[in-house]
Amino acid sequence: MPKRIPIGKKLSGVLFWSIISAAFIGPGTVTTASKAGASFGTSLLWALLFSTIATIILQESAARITIATNKNLGEVIVLKYQNAQKWRIPLLLFLGIFIGCSAYEAGNILGAVGGLQLLSTIHPAFFIILLSVTAGLLLWFGTYRSIANVMGIIVALMGIIFLIAAFSSEILFSQIIKSAFIPVIPGGSSLLIISLIGTTIVPYNLFLASGISQGQNIREMRFGIILAVLIGGIISMAILVSGTLVTGEFSFEAIAISLESSFGAFGRSLFALGLFAAGFTSTITAPLAAAITGKSLLSSSSNNWSIHSWSFRAIWMIVIALGLFFGLSGVKPIPAIILAQAANGILLPFFTSFLFLVMNDYSMLEKKYTNGMILNLVMLLIVGVTAFLGFDNVLKVMTNTFRITLFAEYSQWISVGASFLVIIILTFLWLNNYYKPGNTFED
Repeated sequence: MPKRIPIGKKLSGVLFWSIISAAFIGPGTVTTASKAGASFGTSLLWALLFSTIATIILQESAARITIATNKNLGEVIVLKYQNAQKWRIPLLLFLGIFIGCSAYEAGNILGAVGGLQLLSTIHPAFFIILLSVTAGLLLWFGTYRSIANVMGIIVALMGIIFLIAAFSSEILFSQIIKSAFIPVIPGGSSLLIISLIGTTIVPYNLFLASGISQGQNIREMRFGIILAVLIGGIISMAILVSGTLVTGEFSFEAIAISLESSFGAFGRSLFALGLFAAGFTSTITAPLAAAITGKSLLSSSSNNWSIHSWSFRAIWMIVIALGLFFGLSGVKPIPAIILAQAANGILLPFFTSFLFLVMNDYSMLEKKYTNGMILNLVMLLIVGVTAFLGFDNVLKVMTNTFRITLFAEYSQWISVGASFLVIIILTFLWLNNYYKPGNTFED
């Protein structure tokens, strides 16, 4: 009979893994989910449910690889491609993740400051510096466990705030359930659907999950990830439902005014604190994820990459410094964000495809750690969606940068075709592996 996990240990695990929820619930999620609610009511809740389930599966896979091999995701990538100019692949992957984290750090800081400014008239520069210094101090003196615990407490507060806001709406619970489980694509909603999924499933979270999973067992890891990410998904859905209260042109101020009309001044404070919490947690997790990715992809036996090493600290300090610089200058890092979109567009389908292949690679994993057929089919669906998102993002960047009208007119059809091709190739590799002598289908 499997050994039961004590309830105290379960709660501790959920608190620990809530760092993943903190990583994907940032100002971008608040903006996208709120706007989805304001524009289309609850009809896009299914996109958040799908992306939450996909996040659970991908995070669990990344963590399972680490527990099975005692190697982090970056080390497994290097091992998998050790015969193909191994230093170039890790470096390119790291640069993609680093650029993405750096480009969005300013948005995280400014999002948190935007929440504070809904309650205060103090000059934003003061808050920008204060938040940057606070994030730096937590990362300098903290450990994975202490940082995760701080994030867990803030995520819990944020969840309570947005749930209260969601319950202030007059939407029936039955309507919420229907919207969550029955996909509907209203006219003009495709970009928001892509954004809702893309803001939840992000490549650097895979390295984050892999990097902090060492030393855990499978059952504890699965329970912690499933519950923590589900809580994050519920918070994202609550943000979307809160957005349905907005009337007129969408903005943070409009959301605050809508909640103020329902709750009075307390409603404004609720949203301001929720926006601050979303921004502040991501202000810490983005640089931490960049540093963990650097440790994962660039470490070797000849250098020290502990959490308190200068190599590790230099990465997160640069990310925070770039966020601070762009936040104070008032200049949006448009070129970096364009590069980040392109990098994430390429990285997302690569990592989901890579995870699928590794989870079916008997030369790297013992059979008890590999996927069964049902999980493989689900992962293929996720790979298809992330491949579509990736190709679509890259084509949009090319359209906006080089003004290629062909991509603008047919980008979605090109993306659908390319994603189907990826699924066909992965299915062939999977079945070819299963039909090798000695391998059988097992769930």
